[in-house]
Amino acid sequence: MATTSPPPATTSASELADWLLARGRVAVTSAEVADLLQIPADQVRVRLNQQVRKQRLFSPARGLWIPIPPEYRTWGAVPATHFIDQLMRFLERDYYVGWLSAAELHGAAHQRPQVFQVAVSAALGQRDFGRVRLRFITRSRVDELPRVQMQTPTGQIWVATPELTALDLVDIPRLGGGLNNATTVLIELAQEPGLNPTRLLEVAGVFPTATVRRLGYLLERFQADVDLVPLQSLLVGQPRVHASPLDPRAPLRGKRDHTWNVIVNAAVEPDL
Repeated sequence: MATTSPPPATTSASELADWLLARGRVAVTSAEVADLLQIPADQVRVRLNQQVRKQRLFSPARGLWIPIPPEYRTWGAVPATHFIDQLMRFLERDYYVGWLSAAELHGAAHQRPQVFQVAVSAALGQRDFGRVRLRFITRSRVDELPRVQMQTPTGQIWVATPELTALDLVDIPRLGGGLNNATTVLIELAQEPGLNPTRLLEVAGVFPTATVRRLGYLLERFQADVDLVPLQSLLVGQPRVHASPLDPRAPLRGKRDHTWNVIVNAAVEPDL
């Protein structure tokens, strides 16, 4: 009795990365790889192991594979902007690129960030792939915060607006490389692309009072070209008994700025 031979594989493991890239595929699941190679799903990782070692593919999450173009194979990965949206969709997380990474995308990062910072709706551990270092910060209501879509070579990604980026940086200065560097980037954001007072007021309402005070003080102190009257209106009626620290990690001692009700407990020296 004649036997039916299995259908030929669409491609081979050794050719998979180039096959995907030639067809504009920037990410593929293990189930899709199994279909392409005509193999059982539980054999995918073993079959692709050599291609990972040759830096033709990498896996940012179990079950997801990213082909690496020749120009990035010395990296062992592709730039984070090339796959972060695909990764977040696969992991079912709302997200936005934030902090120094967002500032860089807005053209305001003073120095190239050492890690790629992403706000996520549910906790994720840090992930490193070759030169790419992903750091995730859990934020509530990520999908409700102001973010914009930016085009990358592989599609669109969600990025915090300049106003959200400014508040994030002063809310947790350590994520901006410390208060000095965070202030440097804040001033650059205020210059280009600029901070819209109305949008700044809208997003400031979801941040702690201490963050709003800190932002207002720094923008005024370094004479950023931003109308601060709307931001000040948010603080009207707030209790003034307890002032907020300029540096949340430094001892609470120093002169008090009465305009923003901030204890200036650190000497801020932006690199400008």
